[in-house]
Amino acid sequence: MTPTDAMPRIGIPTLWQTYGRMIQIADERAPQLRSSLISSALSAIFQGLALACLYPILSAVLREPFDVHALWVPGGMMLLFALLDWVLRWHGHTFGYSRCLADVTHAIRVRLGNQLRLMPLEELYQSRTGELSAVIAGNVDEVVTPMGMLADTFLRSALVPLVVVLTTALIEWRLALAMLLLFPVTVPLYRWRKRLSGGSMRTLAAAHARTSAEIIEYTQGLAVLRSANATGVKARRLQESLVHLQDVQARNQWSGLWPSLVIWTLIEGGLILILALGVVLVAGGSLSIAMLAALLIITVRISEPLAIMTNLSAVFDYMEAGFEQVEKLLAVKPLPCLQPSSLPTRFDVRFEGVSFQYAGTEGAVLSGLDLHLPERSLTALVGPSGSGKTTITRLLMRYADPQQGRIMIGGNDIRAMEPEELMACISVVFQDVYLFDDTILANIRMGRCSATDAEVEAAARAACCHEFISRLPLGYQTRVGDIGGSLSGGERQRISIARALLKDAPIVMLDEPTAALDTESELSVQQAIDTLVQDRTVIVIAHRLSTIVGAERILVLEDGKLVEQGTHEHLLDAGGRYRAMWNAQQSAKSWHLAVAAGGDSRD
Repeated sequence: MTPTDAMPRIGIPTLWQTYGRMIQIADERAPQLRSSLISSALSAIFQGLALACLYPILSAVLREPFDVHALWVPGGMMLLFALLDWVLRWHGHTFGYSRCLADVTHAIRVRLGNQLRLMPLEELYQSRTGELSAVIAGNVDEVVTPMGMLADTFLRSALVPLVVVLTTALIEWRLALAMLLLFPVTVPLYRWRKRLSGGSMRTLAAAHARTSAEIIEYTQGLAVLRSANATGVKARRLQESLVHLQDVQARNQWSGLWPSLVIWTLIEGGLILILALGVVLVAGGSLSIAMLAALLIITVRISEPLAIMTNLSAVFDYMEAGFEQVEKLLAVKPLPCLQPSSLPTRFDVRFEGVSFQYAGTEGAVLSGLDLHLPERSLTALVGPSGSGKTTITRLLMRYADPQQGRIMIGGNDIRAMEPEELMACISVVFQDVYLFDDTILANIRMGRCSATDAEVEAAARAACCHEFISRLPLGYQTRVGDIGGSLSGGERQRISIARALLKDAPIVMLDEPTAALDTESELSVQQAIDTLVQDRTVIVIAHRLSTIVGAERILVLEDGKLVEQGTHEHLLDAGGRYRAMWNAQQSAKSWHLAVAAGGDSRD
């Protein structure tokens, strides 16, 4: 067994702690949950009283001579208690079988959705998509769905036997004392079972989350896996996660077998001893046959709830594992917003003494960076991989906050801007476009949800994508498929530009959007970009220097520091790092042309 397979050692949450978590999760529906639990407890008490009525009823039935009038009082009381039990049980189930449960589930998912929206992207990206999906979809159901039903079952399993014992004490204290001894037995059995199942349930939840993540990754990357002939049993990581899940499930089932057998054996054995004591008392003349018959019926009736009560620990642990995952996600603090909040009136961008290091890494990506991007200018960021280009754009969108320095838009610290206000100022066109499995209309309208169909079409025309959209069978109502898979790369890029045009943000960031396109698509996308960047503050991450020779300012980054800046001609004349990069790319281009020409001559 590897260290990751080992079951974690954890403390055993008390029932009161579990109850507190249930109330906290129920939130606005907590009063209904409390009312439901109180009704379930009262229902269990009345059920125990109804069972206890068997003592006087059987005494009256077996009395010689038989007197039917002696049955009226205990029979009526039993009927009354049973009726109260039924009414209260019905009310106790209102939380679990009404809209309350759906409301709580919905509220938790909304809270988790808001948390994903507010939590730092640096922390969000540390979790895999499948793991987050397991929390929002699976763990929420694991927490909420059993809440009413599980609590009702546990209360009934604990209170019905207890009430029966207390009423038995009014008839024969020795039997009651013997029955009461079962409860001290069930408490350590419950804690023992909970200690065994606590870690295993958390291990199982982690295995499910890992498998969910691997399945999503496998599905999204299926085209690549097929091209590499790495599907099915050759998909190593997916197969490992499935085998790991199978092993965890098998161990859990095996580890839960013996505790269940021991619990049932001890409880059943204890009840048999109680009946044996009853027989001895009957033989000694201190207990009637009628009372022994009632004891037999009641003993059979309460044996199952006592065993269920101890076995419910595994279900409680599954709930606790879900609680922990939900609470872990909700506990992530959003980036702080400085007060008072402010909105910029101009849209130049400034970095002052910015140093940043990614969590869990060594060495700063940016070191004391100072730069200024004037309003309504086009600034290109160039430099080798790892120089900090992408980090600059991420920090501007508050992917995380720098450890030192500050970032300002229009003289306003972005930390004093609400997330929605900050993102309203920025449009981003990524190199790898992500479209949602929805219509083209809906994907463009994401730029501004209130936009009319006419405004969406105008943005599409400006982005040079109206023509190809019109050729599609359903036009703007055509679904683009998962991640926009039914469209070409150039078409996806133009739709993302139409989205940015519709948003009409004053700051535009371009992450080399034409790098992976063919010549024809690049021309169309470049035309759309020319429309997008008019009268805006534009930041371009450039890998191919030939695409930014017309930029007003080029910032050259290396090892997280600004080493050069100026126009293309100025930087070439300076003979520094930019010129070396330019010469290297021109040499590579010449080499490709020479190889192509050589290939033609051999043909």
